[in-house]
Amino acid sequence: MRRREVIAGIAGAAAWPLAASAQQPGRLPTIGFLGQSTSSNWTQWTGAFVQRLRELNWIEGRNVAIEYRWAEGRSERLAEFAAEFVRLRVDVIVTGGSGAIAAKQVTSTIPVVFAVAVDPVGSGMVASLARPGGNVTGLSIQSSDLAGKRLELLREVLPGLRRFAIIANVAYSGAVLEIGEAQAAARKLGIDVDVLEIRRAEDIAPAFGTLKNGAEALYVCPDPLVNANHARVNILAVGARLPTIHAFRDFLAAGGFMSYGPDNADLFRRAGDYVDRILRGAKPADLPVEQPTKFEFVLNLSTARALGLTIPPTLLARADEVIE
Repeated sequence: MRRREVIAGIAGAAAWPLAASAQQPGRLPTIGFLGQSTSSNWTQWTGAFVQRLRELNWIEGRNVAIEYRWAEGRSERLAEFAAEFVRLRVDVIVTGGSGAIAAKQVTSTIPVVFAVAVDPVGSGMVASLARPGGNVTGLSIQSSDLAGKRLELLREVLPGLRRFAIIANVAYSGAVLEIGEAQAAARKLGIDVDVLEIRRAEDIAPAFGTLKNGAEALYVCPDPLVNANHARVNILAVGARLPTIHAFRDFLAAGGFMSYGPDNADLFRRAGDYVDRILRGAKPADLPVEQPTKFEFVLNLSTARALGLTIPPTLLARADEVIE
């Protein structure tokens, strides 16, 4: 592994950001921001990233340029935009996990920072969390106990929970990993699980038609496809009288019920720190992958009322945010 890192470092040295910028007088350092979902879905996250850059004295249009591209949940567009960023010779690419995989496939020299990734080691993005190697680093949200915590929260609202469904894009490795973690947590609790498999947006509505009798809740696995279509998932879930639990509070719109997971806005802020260090000469191989430090538990009372659910006062008191 060290030999490959040395070879990659030698091959990429001439393309490192400050060297590239120095060769093009008058050109602003350029960030390629590759959003896996839609611009509207990522508004808070993008804003947190840009705000952190400002705090670090990187002002868009003054001393740094940002090129935005939005894949809208379509994996083929991630590859297209990653290749476009290579042609544009951006100095660093900022994206999520699947975007980082797409970027790594087309460049081994341009630094890539993932703000959110489920399994960066298992997916081959980095050699290890402590020593990423290569040109990719960022923030991992992998945690084997998150699925169990989400199920425990559901059981506090539904004490008799005996069966729930998981909806997930099984073409996304991170979602497949989370399915396994949720199933393992369910077995420990004696709860049955149905998996609604999707691979494209057109699969979402038919998936609900495969629900078995007795499903009492819906566990939503995040990925670019599901994230871009979270409102559709939530509306269908409310129609099926299923309270949903999400990984991120941003996806509680249009009937989402509950979320527990990392504070993505904070992760995107911290991605700004990675970009700052890279634009000032640091190499991704030398920047360890970090973990979340802030987690959010959010409840949507409007959805609870629509579903006829009563939230225990003790659970309400623990919520970081309650949406009325």
